[in-house]
Formats: sequence, C-alpha cells, structure tokens
Amino acid sequence: MINLNLTHGYGSLLFLVVLWSIFWKGLALWHSGRRGQAWWFVILLIVNTAGILEIVYLFAVLKLKFSRLFSK
Repeated sequence: MINLNLTHGYGSLLFLVVLWSIFWKGLALWHSGRRGQAWWFVILLIVNTAGILEIVYLFAVLKLKFSRLFSK
C-alpha cells in the first residue's frame, strides 16, 4: 500500500515550496499591478510555476535589480 501522508518526510519541503511560491507571486503581482500590466497580472495569478515565471517576469521582463524589488 502506498503511503500518501505528506507530513512523513515531504511536509517540510512542501511547506517551503509553498512559502517560496507565495513570496515571488506576491512580489510579481504587486509590480504588475502598480505598472498597470493587466495581462501579466492575470497570467501570474493563474499560472503556478513555483516562482519561476514570477522571477523571469521581475528580472528578465522588468529588468529590475534585486535592490529595487521592495522599493515604491
């Protein structure tokens, strides 16, 4: 029988991936909303890539420096 209990070994990893994803998604959604980029906002909101698409958007599309991620 297959054990599907996520708290047995993979729970911590899953929790960290969820936190990682929420952090990058929130940051990317905030930047796209402030810039009025509705299509990016919708795509970032719907597509879940564990932060990969969000990081590409922030650093490749917007060409932001890490120091400007949290500035107004």
